[in-house]
Amino acid sequence: MSERLYGDLAEWWPLLAPARPRRAEARALLDLLRATGAPLASLLELGSGSGALASHMTDLPELVLVDRSAEMLGLSRRLNPDREHILGDLLQLDLGRRFDAVLLHDAVMYLSAPGALDAALAVAARHLRPGGHIVVVPDVLEDSFKETLRSGRGADPVTGRACALTEWHWDPVPGDGYSTVEMSLLLREPGQPVRAVHETHRLLLISRHGLWAALRGAGLQPVEADVMAALKLGEVFLARLPA
Repeated sequence: MSERLYGDLAEWWPLLAPARPRRAEARALLDLLRATGAPLASLLELGSGSGALASHMTDLPELVLVDRSAEMLGLSRRLNPDREHILGDLLQLDLGRRFDAVLLHDAVMYLSAPGALDAALAVAARHLRPGGHIVVVPDVLEDSFKETLRSGRGADPVTGRACALTEWHWDPVPGDGYSTVEMSLLLREPGQPVRAVHETHRLLLISRHGLWAALRGAGLQPVEADVMAALKLGEVFLARLPA
């Protein structure tokens, strides 16, 4: 198993997943945090990827972006040149600082190794000020998982580069706690033959009950459901570090 899409092929992400469509989601997540009534001047994003989501959080005074991929952080620095970027493992991170909020978006899906989710949530709790909140946004949960095929493409009219990505999401062994994504990427550059890249990613597949239990196990208290429902964010988990 490899993750070249977050390594030497990361440069293709701006074509596959442009930042502009993330604006509404970014605003909704900030609205969710502000709806709690708690202060929101600083936010730590664990597994920030290309920084597409963070690029729409410009009104936050402090936003720190952490990722384990130097290539993805490089993309993020282009989108968010004024933000602090840190190359680090979100299972062991210790910045010696606390934040009003921590965001763990779809990077939670890559916490499929035994104990990885608990370690990441412990890191998140360690970086929250008392009364601060964590938001966890999984792509999919075990409760609603279905085998799916997704595809997308992008092109740059200036450079002539184009790419297409197909994702086949399936569950080889139901009940074992993870799913598999077969990713097939076609890359086209001017004057070059089209390249095909295939790789397999192993993702976390946890139930709604299991994720709430993991948050509680990290000493975090779930926030009441009516705050969540009012903002119509779907499968988003909001919890608070007790004061």
